[in-house]
Amino acid sequence: MNNRLMSRLTPVSFLQAFVIHSVNLWKKQNLKLSNQDNSIQYLGLSASSCFEDTVRKQLEFQDALTHDQYADVIIEIKNQIGGEFTRASGGKGVIRVENSRCPFGALVKETPELCQMTSSVFGGIAARNFGYAQVELRKRIAVGDSACDVVIYLNRENHQHRHGDEYFFQDGELISKLDDTDAIVQVSDKTKQDWCSCRTTESAVVQKKQPLVIGHSKAIRDVTEAIEIVAPTMANVLLGGETGVGKEIIARAIHAQSERNPEKFIAVNCAAIAEPLIESAFFGHEKGAFTGAYNVHKGFFERACTGTLFLDEIDGLSLSSQAKLLRVLQEGEVERVGGRQLIKTDVRIIVASNRNLKDLVSAGEFRKDLFYRLNIVTIAVPSLRERRDDICVLVDHFLKQLSVKYQKPPKKLGEQVLLKIMRYDWPGNIRELENVLESAFLFAKTEVIENVTVEVSDSETGKGHYSLLKAKKGEIASEVEIKLLHDALARCSGNVSAVAREMGITPRAIHQKLKKYRIDAGEYRTK
Repeated sequence: MNNRLMSRLTPVSFLQAFVIHSVNLWKKQNLKLSNQDNSIQYLGLSASSCFEDTVRKQLEFQDALTHDQYADVIIEIKNQIGGEFTRASGGKGVIRVENSRCPFGALVKETPELCQMTSSVFGGIAARNFGYAQVELRKRIAVGDSACDVVIYLNRENHQHRHGDEYFFQDGELISKLDDTDAIVQVSDKTKQDWCSCRTTESAVVQKKQPLVIGHSKAIRDVTEAIEIVAPTMANVLLGGETGVGKEIIARAIHAQSERNPEKFIAVNCAAIAEPLIESAFFGHEKGAFTGAYNVHKGFFERACTGTLFLDEIDGLSLSSQAKLLRVLQEGEVERVGGRQLIKTDVRIIVASNRNLKDLVSAGEFRKDLFYRLNIVTIAVPSLRERRDDICVLVDHFLKQLSVKYQKPPKKLGEQVLLKIMRYDWPGNIRELENVLESAFLFAKTEVIENVTVEVSDSETGKGHYSLLKAKKGEIASEVEIKLLHDALARCSGNVSAVAREMGITPRAIHQKLKKYRIDAGEYRTK
């Protein structure tokens, strides 16, 4: 398996790869092993060297592994396929790791033999690097324990009176002796080519579903156009706007339309992290940082590596924390608290604030150098009262979501309630609208919602009627125009010039409308 495949491993994709390579190996090697444990042992050993090579490159381990580096390697392998392994306390020449969640989920209880994979991968890597290892599976989720507890003894003298599979590396071959049996499994180190030669194709990369940026108003169209421009770049983005306007949705949309879409998007509320924990949360910590137990905690920068890190309420960081963040952005590397190594980071940064950072810089509350480092591209997310034309569309979207969420028949707003919603200023913006609709949906006894918990002035009734009519008119006109475009494209087999002649406007105008409504003319050409 190459580095690219490992970077996208999930429990499902790992199992798929495992099955595929199992079949290929049996065919190629014409193997006849005595039982299932031996078979899984063979496959784990043959795959272990490829896993080791891949993770070595990711962690930039080039020389012979130390015991601590070996622990980092095996933890990284398991966590990349969905585990939650961490380092636990262990004596000299002993590596102990614990896991609170199995990469294979609850189904592992139906196939506890898969635990043999853990033993063979851990043991194979250890034997190749240190000559000998014994792996003891003290606890296993697969057999009903609440967690997994795996101990690897790296010195022969430590294995006495212990239970576990033993592993040796001799003359280019991995040899394993299963616990309390006479079964021996031998694997040539050359078999890693059967795994490492695997390649993925672009079609195998599953794109994550893109978040919806809902609305047709000019204010929101300006935002979506900015997203389309900035998303494919590496530029840092600063999102401004009031609380509740949906800045995280915009950040997710930028990530979704970028090349980093298959990787992680991690959102962090900076104001919610206590100051003493900021450094550990952002950069991680290692053994001795807080307790005597050996523990490796990855910070946000490591967890978001090759993906996007969204820092909401960036103004909530103290000046001291801002200085540490600036250094990471400048150097492109982090050092865990209590750690000994610099770890390179490849992270796209998107930050957000509901306060004007430029004003905070003038007031001495925000570092000027960090502001200019972050302020490459600024996108101002409009408040809900600045995009009243979108309220009807948002109401319709949220009510449909609530119907699905609570498994209840669809509901709609009564005329007076809709007028009230259109007249209200929404200081809490979209978040407040969503909460108000959810409460109204739950308490409405009929399919028509006749009451919402917002108060408006009667003097604004005329303004509300005008805004409502304007929004409805724009919504209906858009729906009609979209239908006309779809019908014309179908008749003209996706020929934009022919559609323009039929409608009596320029091809450029047709292209603009297709872009506005996100209609792909190519779909009609292929048909």
